[in-house]
Amino acid sequence: MNKIEPYSLLTDFDIALFKSGNHYKLYEKLGAHPITYNGVEGVYFAVFAPAANKVCLIGDFNYWSGAEYQLHVRFDESGIWEGFAPNVKVGDLYKFQITNSDTLEVVEKADPYAFYCEMPPRTGSIVWDYRHGRAPIPLTVKNTHSDPMSIYEIHVPSWKRPWDHREYLSYKELGEHLIPYIQDLGFTHIEFMPIMEYPYDPSWGYQVTGYFAPTSRLGSPTDFIDLIQEIKKAGIGVILDWVPSHFPEDAHGLGRFDGSHVYEHPDLKRGFHPDWKSLIFNYGRPEVKSFLISNALFWFEVYGVDGLRVDAVASMLYLDYSREEGEWDPNEFGGNENLEAIQFLKELNKAVYKHFPNAQMIAEESTSFSGVTKPVHHGGLGFGYKWMMGWMNDTLNYFKKDPIHRKFHQEDITFSLVYAFTENFVLPFSHDEVVHGKGSMLTRMPGDDWQMFANLRLLYAYMYVHPGAKLLFMGCEFGMRAEWDHSKQLSWEELGFEYHQGIYNTIKKLNAVYREEAALHENNYNYDSFEWIEHSDNENSILSILRKGNDPTSDLVVVLNFTPTAHTEYRVGVPHEGTWEVVFNSDLGEYGGSDYCKKYSYSSEEKPWNGKKTSIIVEIPPLGVRIFKKK
Repeated sequence: MNKIEPYSLLTDFDIALFKSGNHYKLYEKLGAHPITYNGVEGVYFAVFAPAANKVCLIGDFNYWSGAEYQLHVRFDESGIWEGFAPNVKVGDLYKFQITNSDTLEVVEKADPYAFYCEMPPRTGSIVWDYRHGRAPIPLTVKNTHSDPMSIYEIHVPSWKRPWDHREYLSYKELGEHLIPYIQDLGFTHIEFMPIMEYPYDPSWGYQVTGYFAPTSRLGSPTDFIDLIQEIKKAGIGVILDWVPSHFPEDAHGLGRFDGSHVYEHPDLKRGFHPDWKSLIFNYGRPEVKSFLISNALFWFEVYGVDGLRVDAVASMLYLDYSREEGEWDPNEFGGNENLEAIQFLKELNKAVYKHFPNAQMIAEESTSFSGVTKPVHHGGLGFGYKWMMGWMNDTLNYFKKDPIHRKFHQEDITFSLVYAFTENFVLPFSHDEVVHGKGSMLTRMPGDDWQMFANLRLLYAYMYVHPGAKLLFMGCEFGMRAEWDHSKQLSWEELGFEYHQGIYNTIKKLNAVYREEAALHENNYNYDSFEWIEHSDNENSILSILRKGNDPTSDLVVVLNFTPTAHTEYRVGVPHEGTWEVVFNSDLGEYGGSDYCKKYSYSSEEKPWNGKKTSIIVEIPPLGVRIFKKK
C-alpha cells in the first residue's frame, strides 16, 4: 500500500513559470514542506526528475525503504514527482530514491531544495520549515554606490576554533566573537565564503551540494538566521559567496540526478569544468534557470542578506575558459562567448534588483568583458560591482619589488586609473592571494621586518585612497605571517606583538577615514572623484593624488612615498589656499611606524606647483602615506 497521498502545492501557473525559466520562488513549492492535510500533519514533497520511471521517498521514518512511499508523477509533462507523506515531521532525515526510465539505474539523491542537511560526511536531507524562526530584519547598513563599502572576507570554519574538543564554533559563538571584532575594526560588510552545504572541507565551500541549506557544521538554519540578524542589528551588512558556475559530482548531489543530465549541460565541452573536475550548469535549460534564480532570491528573502558575490563569472562567460583548441565549440555566431550563460546572468541580476532594489550583486570576473556592471537595459550584465583583478595583480607585482627598483615601474602602480571608472570596482585582497605558495600579504613585502610592515601599511593605505570598494581577507588585517590554512584558525597570538597590532590599528583608522571622509566614497565610481596631482615623480617613487567629494571643502590631498627615503621638504600643489592638516599618517608609532614627521599642519603658499595656483611644503615619511584636508 502506497502511503504517499496525491497532493500538490503547484498550480498550473507555477508549472508554466517553471518550464519557462521564470519561477523565482521555487523553494516555496519544490522540496519538503511541513503542512496539515485532511487534519493530518505531515510533509509535502516535490522533486524535479524528468527522466525517472519511479521516485520513492526514503528516510529514517520508513527505515530507508521506499517500497510504500512512492511519489506521484504529474500528468502535465513537467517532470515533477510529488505527494503528501503523513506523520513525517520536521527533523526527519530523507532522500529521494530515483529509478531511471531508460536504464532502470537506481540512485539515492539528497533533495536539491533541502533547507537543512546532515553534517558531512553524512549526506541526508533534513525536513525543515524555512519559515521557522525570526523573520529577516530590514537592511541596516547603507548599501548604495555613494556609501562606503569595506568588506571583511571570512572563511567561517578557520577564522577561530573552539578551545574544547569541537572542530567548529557554533553560529552563536561565532557571532559573539566576530561582531564586536568587526565593529571595532570598522568594516561595513562581512562576506562569508560559501556557507551553503558542501561535502569537502578543502574545497572551502566552493563545491556546493546543498544550495538552500547553510552548512550544519556550525548549527541549524535558524541559528544562521539568528547570526545574520545579530550582524545586521550591529549595523554591518552581510554578503554571501554564491557559486552558480559549477557543482561537484558527489553521488548524492545534482550530477546525473535522475540518471540523466538534469542540472548539468549534456555536452562535456560545456558541462564539465577541467580546472575543478566539476559539472557546469545547463544555463539554457529553463528549469535550471528557475532553480538558480530562486536560490539567489532565497538568501535575500529568507535570510535577509544584503548582497551576493558571484563566484567564477569569467568561467561562465566563455566557452573556451581553461580549454585548449579542440576542447570547445564556438557559439552560433562563431564566437567564444557562452550566450546562454550571459542571458542567465542578465535575467538573474534583473530579478534580484527588481525584488530587492537595495541589494548588491558582485561579480568575481577577471577578464576585460565589457559592461559587467552596466545595467541590462543598457546592454550590460547588470551586476552592481566587479572585482578589480587587474588592479590587484599590478599592485602586488609592484609592491614585491625592492623599493630601489620601483622608479622603473611607476606605470604599474598608476595604470589602473586608465580604466578605474569603466566598471563599479571592488579592490580585492582575497583568500586567493594568500594560498598555494603565494605567501601571506606580509611576507610578499620586501625588506627587513620594519620595511615589510611599513610596506604593508603603505599597500593598505593605497587601497583605501584608490577609487573603488575595499575587500580584505581575514588575517590580513593584522599582518598574519603564515599563509592561510583552512584546517587551522588564524594566528591570533600575533596580535600580542607591536607590529601586528600596528597593522590592526592601521586598518581600523583607514576604515574610519574611509567612512568619515566623503571624498573617499561619495563619488567613488565617477571620474570627477579623482585627479592626479603628480604621477610622474619616478625618481622619488612618490605619487600625489587629489580625491574629491561633491563639496570642494571635502577635498583630500594624498601623498604616497614608495621608498624608505624620507623627505623633509616636499612641495605639493593643492586646490585651495589655507591651512592643510593631516587626517592620516601611516608612519605613526601606534601603527608601528617611525614617527618621522613632527608637523601636522601646513599653510599654503602662493607658489604654483603641479598645475595648481598654490602649494604646500610637507614632510613625507619613509614608505609612508599622509592624507591632508583643508582646515
